[in-house]
Amino acid sequence: MRDGAVMVGKEEFAPRFRLALQALGLSRGRAASQLRVDKSLVGRWASGSICPSEHNLAEITRFVATQVAGFTMLDWQRDLASFAALLNVDLPDGLVAAPDETIPSLPLKCLVHAQAETARKIATYSGFWRSTRPSAIMPGKLFFGYGIFRPSPSGFLEVRVGSSGLSFDGWGFVSEGNLFACLSDSMGCTPLFFIFKGVPLPKAMFLDGLLMLSGFDAARTPSAVPVIIERIGDLTGDDEADEATYAELLQRDSTADAVVPDTVRRHLLRDIGPSAAAAGGDMFLLASGTLSRGASPSGDLEG
Repeated sequence: MRDGAVMVGKEEFAPRFRLALQALGLSRGRAASQLRVDKSLVGRWASGSICPSEHNLAEITRFVATQVAGFTMLDWQRDLASFAALLNVDLPDGLVAAPDETIPSLPLKCLVHAQAETARKIATYSGFWRSTRPSAIMPGKLFFGYGIFRPSPSGFLEVRVGSSGLSFDGWGFVSEGNLFACLSDSMGCTPLFFIFKGVPLPKAMFLDGLLMLSGFDAARTPSAVPVIIERIGDLTGDDEADEATYAELLQRDSTADAVVPDTVRRHLLRDIGPSAAAAGGDMFLLASGTLSRGASPSGDLEG
């Protein structure tokens, strides 16, 4: 939160905010309408991904005060039990974790391993990214997408990608040197899975990967397509400013054909299978990391 307006972090603010929504009988959508902000922003406050700016916190406080007499900015600093008592609501078990924002269930051993590896590499992959991929239903057509990868309170990466105003949200983690992500669309109906070949240097600049999804044809055919992502910016440390940048990226043109380098085009539209393998190519669709590269913090070393 900017300027230290309230001395609680985003992980501490989130459960208090969810209690306030409960006390006021508000869904996140109705809260967004009352506060004149986007619903996704309310969701991120509630999940603990970000804290509200000083301005938005003042607006939230003023709104709560219309229903809870005497409520002030200082009340956000109360412990959870005292905060719940002030709002006259029960303190649920397991409040700290938002039930609709939890990490997908994977075997505990896998999660523990991945969380430790992600902690070591989380800065490597945090930033703004542009993806380029072939269409699953329009042969030869390439598209751009845009994404933001950033640390989440869980210790994993928050991953959001999209284009043309549609965003897919989810989680990412590093395991065995590669970057994995599982996302769903804004309606929660269509999952996407990514695997990117990781890099050893401290700052990933370009990643070679695979996207697995249900195709957008009438039969929703399971599909795997090659995808590359290129770093186009770094996080600022101001969560709401980064959120605004991502919102702007989502509105950009998703048509990639006119500006994709020939090396990338050939990589994304390459042949696979027996005929390709007989000619020295790949039998299977692989993310070999041919295009993946990283850089040192100074940018002097790349590879």
